[in-house]
Amino acid sequence: MNKFLLLCFSSFIVNFTFAQITGNVTSDNGETLPFVSVYLNNTYVGTTTNEEGNYTLDLEKTGDYTIVFQYLGFKTLKKKVSITAFPYVLDAKLVEENISLSEVVINSEENPANQIIRNTIAKRKQVLEKLSEYKANFYSRGLIKIKDAPKKVFGQEVGDLGGGLDSTRTGIIYLSETISKIEYKKQRRLKEKILASKVSGDATGFSFNNATDVNYNFYNNTFDLGNTVISPIADYAFNYYKYKLEGIFYDDNNNLINKILITPKRDNDAAFSGYIYIVEDQWLIYATDVTISGKRTGIAPVDLLALKQTFSFSETDNIWALISQTIDFKYGVFGIKGEGRFTAVYSDYDFTPEFTAKNFTREILSFEENSNKKDSIFWNQKRPVPLTVEESTDYVRKDSIQLVKESKPYLDSIDKKNNTFKLGDILGGYSYQNSHKNYRFSIDSPLEKITFNTVQGWNGSLGMRYTKEIDDYNRFFNISGNLNYGEADDRLRGTVAVNYKFNNINNRFISLSGGVKAEQFNSSNPISSTENLVSTLFFEDNYMKLYEKSYIQARYFQELFNGFRLNSNIGFERRKALFNNTDYVMVNENGDQYTSNNPLNETNFTSTPFITHNIAKLNVSTTINFAQDYLSYPDGKYNIPSRKYPTLSVGYEKGFAATNSNYNFDQFEARLRQRVAIGNKGEFEYNMLGGLFSGADDIAFMDYHHFNGNQTNVKLDGSYLNAFKNLPYYALSTNNNYAEFHAEHRFNGYILNKIPVLNKLNFNLILGANAAITQDNKPYSEYSIGVDNIGFGKFRFLRVDYVRSYQSGFINDVVLFGISF
Repeated sequence: MNKFLLLCFSSFIVNFTFAQITGNVTSDNGETLPFVSVYLNNTYVGTTTNEEGNYTLDLEKTGDYTIVFQYLGFKTLKKKVSITAFPYVLDAKLVEENISLSEVVINSEENPANQIIRNTIAKRKQVLEKLSEYKANFYSRGLIKIKDAPKKVFGQEVGDLGGGLDSTRTGIIYLSETISKIEYKKQRRLKEKILASKVSGDATGFSFNNATDVNYNFYNNTFDLGNTVISPIADYAFNYYKYKLEGIFYDDNNNLINKILITPKRDNDAAFSGYIYIVEDQWLIYATDVTISGKRTGIAPVDLLALKQTFSFSETDNIWALISQTIDFKYGVFGIKGEGRFTAVYSDYDFTPEFTAKNFTREILSFEENSNKKDSIFWNQKRPVPLTVEESTDYVRKDSIQLVKESKPYLDSIDKKNNTFKLGDILGGYSYQNSHKNYRFSIDSPLEKITFNTVQGWNGSLGMRYTKEIDDYNRFFNISGNLNYGEADDRLRGTVAVNYKFNNINNRFISLSGGVKAEQFNSSNPISSTENLVSTLFFEDNYMKLYEKSYIQARYFQELFNGFRLNSNIGFERRKALFNNTDYVMVNENGDQYTSNNPLNETNFTSTPFITHNIAKLNVSTTINFAQDYLSYPDGKYNIPSRKYPTLSVGYEKGFAATNSNYNFDQFEARLRQRVAIGNKGEFEYNMLGGLFSGADDIAFMDYHHFNGNQTNVKLDGSYLNAFKNLPYYALSTNNNYAEFHAEHRFNGYILNKIPVLNKLNFNLILGANAAITQDNKPYSEYSIGVDNIGFGKFRFLRVDYVRSYQSGFINDVVLFGISF
């Protein structure tokens, strides 16, 4: 306790000593005012108050200054001060603004708010051009709290979340700060260099707060907030919003400010509610104070998100620039409820920077060396928004907890508790770990992966894994094994794999694997074990076709340079045909029988699609993400593929040294995939694939190109862009030239939200098309119309599609039920 008090006292002393101007801002009746903008007049040097109304304004030298206090709903206050020595204390009391309509002449034929918004929309592109390049300093603080957390979720212990929860199951689970320099140039992403990073409870951690994630510019037509959210001054904003002029007031420079209430026209549109403040005659944003529900953003756990922005005018630059932003949110999922806030302060803008070509590379986020090792003296001197008592306490308490939790006795005690075998481990599997030495062993439950197919009958798998983490940069060694036994064929099969990852920068990875397993002819596994179990036991449709593969394989993966990934493997395989060994079924109302395990002839139970053989295989593929940006964290590189260009994949596969020389082959393949955002009209995504074989006239069937079909009327893996919805699994398999095309357009409410009654359901319309072209068959195509976001409350992950298939005319139609992520 004495140590705790000493740390708190030291923090207070340091804060007071190094602060330049400090103070507290309240209303004239003594009410604390949080997030008041405090800045030097006619500059972008400023800060905001914290939740307790305290602020810190860092100045370089003494002298005469005019300090501005700006807060929505209150008159802007300017205070002239002559500072001869630091620290300097300057408190402020703000008076409520007199917002009135008395000076507005209202034309009964025209809503005055509508004309103000039209004028602002007309100015939108001009403002974006004016803000086309700049530099600034950036500060961010993120805080997430939990309130009354349950002790268990789905039977799993929640714990105290790293010391974040107190005895009432309430507390801060995330607190972090960053100090950065940002640069922006039109047509490029915002670039940020983090100079200092601090994470409560993790002395060597790096914050994930960054400027790009909170770069919400209302002058753009839309911005990403889960869904694509429509700005209230977008070119097409009148399709989404209603406007009402609620009053006017004058700022400290005698600018008339219009306070306009914005309301979404429809219940589920991705649109804000709240207020936008517009400067008369200039038609620019003075401030925003808006909210949006999680239902509108598509972020299911979020109940409500509030976004406030304050702008400041500089006569020198003749620009209204964003100087502060707060994002408040409330969330709840699985019985866990909480709230959070992300605060951002922008200062020291330079709107005439002298950028060179070296300023902007594909690296859009980087960290200065030792940025996570800044001491409390640095933070108390440079932090523009003072910590609240709650935040200061959290830092001190979690720093103390971290020292304890990193000790060997503590880690051993936690491991001893977690390593104790429990009855629930029979269902969920058991794991043993040594946190001090960073290794972990786990074994799956033998009951977890019991399934059924016509070759093995009832069969179960037992998986085991050992992982050794070598350092904090995600270098690890892993060995895993799997045993599978089928009761119908009375066969025990097993595989083992050894993996080593070198780093998390270029993700260099090598592995060696081998064993014996029953594998689908289509290695993409178009039908899952669960889908196959249901279709066989209840409908007697055994769509899964298996053969036995004995193999050894080596794999190498690495990002050779930014945007260019290499994946290669070489192996040796022995393939053997398998036959049905059971006719067991739970429901057989029609008296049908299973088809054979031969995908080439499902009515022939004695022939095989290939002869037993050995073959060596080499596979080399590259994936190219053009114009790929990336985030450089000290512990890893995180790629952000560009949506302007498609991702290109090119691959070559060679089968050689086969015991039957006819089974040798060469295959070349290329794929293009892209997702394109189309403003308020949703997003379009496509996946195109084409390939050709050489010397493959008589190759084994598993080496054909197989189209990912579907015959079960369900889709449980959410992969709609690389599969067909109504194509028999092996109907079009080919060893000749081929191509396939998949496309979907998700309207994200653009259509259904405009239809009465349907707009209450919050469903999303999806149009899809798939096509398969082979040298040996007429082109196959299918078209679908569907809806997703089906469900109740926050659990909306169901999707339904109506599909029609064509090949030389109409074939059939089907309704497909699935899951959409």
